[in-house]
Amino acid sequence: MQKTVTIMEVSPRDGLQNESARLSTEDKLTLIHRALDAGCKRVEVTSFAHPKVVPQMADAEAVCQGLPQRGDVIYTGLVLNRRGYDRLLATGRLDEAGLVVPASDTFCQRNQGMSVADCVAMARGVLADARRRGLRAQATIAVAFGCPFEGEVPVQRVLDIATALAEEGPVEMALADTVGVGVPGQVLELYGALRELLGPDLPLRAHFHDTRNTGIANAFAALQAGVTTLDASIGGIGGCPFAPNASGNIATEDLQYMLGRMHIETGVRLESLIDTAAWLQQVLGKPVPSMLLKAGGFPAGTRAASPAS
Repeated sequence: MQKTVTIMEVSPRDGLQNESARLSTEDKLTLIHRALDAGCKRVEVTSFAHPKVVPQMADAEAVCQGLPQRGDVIYTGLVLNRRGYDRLLATGRLDEAGLVVPASDTFCQRNQGMSVADCVAMARGVLADARRRGLRAQATIAVAFGCPFEGEVPVQRVLDIATALAEEGPVEMALADTVGVGVPGQVLELYGALRELLGPDLPLRAHFHDTRNTGIANAFAALQAGVTTLDASIGGIGGCPFAPNASGNIATEDLQYMLGRMHIETGVRLESLIDTAAWLQQVLGKPVPSMLLKAGGFPAGTRAASPAS
């Protein structure tokens, strides 16, 4: 198994987009600063969705303008259509565009208002444009492990979408268990097929939700399948506003605990993540799903007292 893994911190976008509390731009930037201070080098900072559809992301441009400019960090913005991509470009502040193509027509219509075929065509156009501009762009296939409306998603459908997207040269390909229905055996099968299809050179990323308590197990399976980047959200917050019962992401601190105990290097500091999860819980005004916030890290051993002489 690989000795280093990159964590993509998604709490500022996927974490906050499904929360009823509307965080201020200042609080979002504080969350991003905290993630950077904890050692995160890839951060999904916002989504360029229509503000009436995803009001939590209505201040996308303001967040981008407030980002600290650092050469050692990749800031990503999620784009669902060409209009969102144009908004991302206009900020001039982000390093990477993240494209999303759902694997089912029903979910794609609810999430992006188009068919899968139209979404693939849109994503290919954006990927091609980004390549010409020298802008990083990556692609994620959503509901790859199951759709809340159509049920099981055929493996071949996911591979067909991946083939079409890969032709436009994304810097990375990801699969998302958007509604948290996947299990480790499925992860091994799907990523194994994806690696065989795409070859060894295109990096793979994984995005898991812990809706049914399989997120960490799926992350471990993804590592076994050769995935080198894992998405996670501080506090375990998040979900999809376009799907029923789509609860939070893997908590970054829970994932970091597993990776750290396995001696896999991420560059991220566990205690800083736990502190930020506690801060986030106060800002949101409700408990967050994080297990490490409740239990803490592995307790330090206590030396037994010497017997009295």
